[in-house]
Amino acid sequence: MLTEQLKSFNCVSYDDKAASPLAPAAMKNYAGANGGGPPVLQTNGDSPASGDVNGDHVNTDDGKRRIIVSNHLPVRAYREGKEWRFELDQDSLFLQLEDGLPSSDVLYVGCLRAEIDVRDQDKVTQVLEERFNCLPVFLSEEEHEKYYHGFCKHYLWPLLHYMLPLTASHGAGFDRAQWRAYLSANKKFSEKVVEALDNPDEDSVWVHDYHLMMLPTFLRRRYFRVRIGFFLHSPFPSSEIYRTIPVREEILRSLLNCDLVGFHTFDYARHFLSCCSRLLGLDYESKRGYLGIDYCGRTVSIKILPVGIHMGQLESLLQAEQTAVMVKKLREKYEGKVVVVGVDDLDMFKGIGLKFQAIGKLLEQNEELRRKLVLVQIANPAKSQGKDVQDVRDETNVIAAQINHKYGDDGYQPIVYINGPISTQEKAAYYAISDCCVVTAVRDGMNLVAYKYTVCREGSPVLDAALGIDGMSKRKESVLIISEFIGCSPSLSGAIRVNPWNIDAVADAIYDGITLNDVEKQLRHEKHYRYISSHDVAYWASSFDQDLQRACSRNHSKRYWSFGFGLEFRIVALGPDFMKLQSKAISDPYKEAKNRLILLDYDGTMMPQISVDKAPSTQIISVLNSLCSDPRNTVFIVSGRGKDSLGQWFSPCAKLGLSAEHGYFTRWTMDSPWETDSVAIDSKWRRIAEPVMQLYTESTDGSFIEYKESALVWHHHEADFQLSSCQAKELLDHLENVLANEPVVVKRGQYIVEVKPQGISKGMVVQNLILTMRSKGVPPDFLLCIGDDRSDEDMFESIESLVKSLPHMQHVFACTVGQKPSMAKYYLDDTGDVLDLLSDLSAGQRDVEDADDVQAEEVH
Repeated sequence: MLTEQLKSFNCVSYDDKAASPLAPAAMKNYAGANGGGPPVLQTNGDSPASGDVNGDHVNTDDGKRRIIVSNHLPVRAYREGKEWRFELDQDSLFLQLEDGLPSSDVLYVGCLRAEIDVRDQDKVTQVLEERFNCLPVFLSEEEHEKYYHGFCKHYLWPLLHYMLPLTASHGAGFDRAQWRAYLSANKKFSEKVVEALDNPDEDSVWVHDYHLMMLPTFLRRRYFRVRIGFFLHSPFPSSEIYRTIPVREEILRSLLNCDLVGFHTFDYARHFLSCCSRLLGLDYESKRGYLGIDYCGRTVSIKILPVGIHMGQLESLLQAEQTAVMVKKLREKYEGKVVVVGVDDLDMFKGIGLKFQAIGKLLEQNEELRRKLVLVQIANPAKSQGKDVQDVRDETNVIAAQINHKYGDDGYQPIVYINGPISTQEKAAYYAISDCCVVTAVRDGMNLVAYKYTVCREGSPVLDAALGIDGMSKRKESVLIISEFIGCSPSLSGAIRVNPWNIDAVADAIYDGITLNDVEKQLRHEKHYRYISSHDVAYWASSFDQDLQRACSRNHSKRYWSFGFGLEFRIVALGPDFMKLQSKAISDPYKEAKNRLILLDYDGTMMPQISVDKAPSTQIISVLNSLCSDPRNTVFIVSGRGKDSLGQWFSPCAKLGLSAEHGYFTRWTMDSPWETDSVAIDSKWRRIAEPVMQLYTESTDGSFIEYKESALVWHHHEADFQLSSCQAKELLDHLENVLANEPVVVKRGQYIVEVKPQGISKGMVVQNLILTMRSKGVPPDFLLCIGDDRSDEDMFESIESLVKSLPHMQHVFACTVGQKPSMAKYYLDDTGDVLDLLSDLSAGQRDVEDADDVQAEEVH
């Protein structure tokens, strides 16, 4: 019975003799001569996979599963009577990218472009999984409407393309019900991915595009070590646009739950990084050529590489006899004409109306082109429906009709507007006979039209023969006019770039393009073809996959902890020996110790960085006095602040030690004098550094200079984060250059750039205090050191080296504030945890003293 059911769902174009429906060579050997009908996959073990220029690429199986998650599966579904028929969609990017993956175990997760009855869903799932390696996600009609047409297409997609919903008639506003549907759909996708995972620690999940930006959070909550990559195929807007999204932080944090996030261009990546900085306070850096964001102990890698086209599929089309017939007919039809081609989706961002206006302007200014120039504009069907699509359709039809009426006649139309679906083969034929390709999208994530046009202009022996061209001696030509606002623009350096809003400039660019001399056309074409043929979809997929494996290479060496509820969920990656400092772990060693040394940073450790009033609270004073009251304790505040402010703030703590300006000044108690480090202070470097800092202060609103006796510090915590971060990097480089021959160190800390003499650091403070205690006959056998920023890492590093040479120091607790990579072996979450720990220690100390007093009274 089951066999009969499966037969009724079988794909009419599936070749049962093929070893695998997704064999790597299948796409390379696409049978292109079928006139746009259902493609038949062929397998040929001798044929190289697309993506290797030399043709010797071997798709070696590494045994790991790759799960490709996209909104739609690379499968076409249609119904014949009571039977569902399925076939692979050869034009799907997600099917094509398999050529670049090293594993043959590739599984696809996504929706079908058809509504399947609930009663048929189990049978359809079984067929798709067994025959096509696809796991379908089924959404109800209402859920799909709110998720896809509502939140994705009418809200998120325009906003990612820089269109703000300023009025009710200008874009759709944020709708909470649609957002909930988006979350529900993403959760269902994640549940299907969980089903597909064979080995969560080794399998890779590659999520595609803005439809699924919340999926990483749902998946990461289930598996901490699963390898997640995300690629955004649309633009990522500037932070001013993105920050208008009410759920902006939830989406950002979800993307940061990935291991690798990919973009077509650096501009898109830069906007994403800027949003992470402005909204989450995260900075990024480049390590050995790779951009990365440090997030909760993990490094989220950033990938910048534009997608390519499937060379094998397009070359197969160009070698087909039926394509040659089409090309020959079109060449005869437009004999003697200068043909300009455009292929665009029918949506408001493709700039079709602007292109038509530019053609009108060109014909108005150049009478010799009338009856000679023809723009063939092919409009692909819109991916969604709505008023915006109808407005574009109406507008373009009106403009085309006006220009054709003004400049056309019975035998000539300057704009041939093909408004409807045509086959890939027919598009290739139009590309092949066109002298110039014009892409005037006002905003587009990538746009591969220019790539396809260039490859089609390269032609094939079959096309050359049909057109009577000597393919061996004739050099190929092509001209590209492309918008500077599309993703392919940076990779096509030989194209004529235009601002599509400037109608006159676009008209001039088209004129310049079609009147270029042959040599220039040939050189531009060769340059583009070399890049496009070597950076095809297989190259893109392979590069992304390799970077994903690299980004996850250390996952097994880390321990993961989860925190945060709901969409605030995130994981913290910690080293195998890095753990939270618990009171119970430190209390017994603390009680047993004879001589204790407690070193505490102030800003960010005892006092939160965000506090405006930096003076210590009564709680801090009380805790410190309690600790200092034990004669076995030596307690020091080790800070970069000046001695005057520290001395004034902690005057109520008579027995507290202070180390100011990173150890240049030290005072053991309030009654003892300030001791100065033996390092000589030369004022020469100040005369060099101060004017430089002053220059950056004047150009960075909110920054200021702190003058210390031993150092100069440039503060920027009150300035614009993005600007001041750039300025801090530049100032650091500037100061290092001008002070290269001076006995000083230039360091960048948390919201500061500091210049101080060499030999002064918190690490030296630790060494000096321990040596002094040893000389007094009270060497510490217990050491607690807590800090939060880069300067405190000097203390942790110094402690690690001292522990090896001081065997009497039995109990050492170096602790950083915040869960982040550190030289310390322990961490506390925030300043509240620090005060709680110190309070517990002082309370335990009082309990011991009280017990001793009771025992003494009983003995007495």
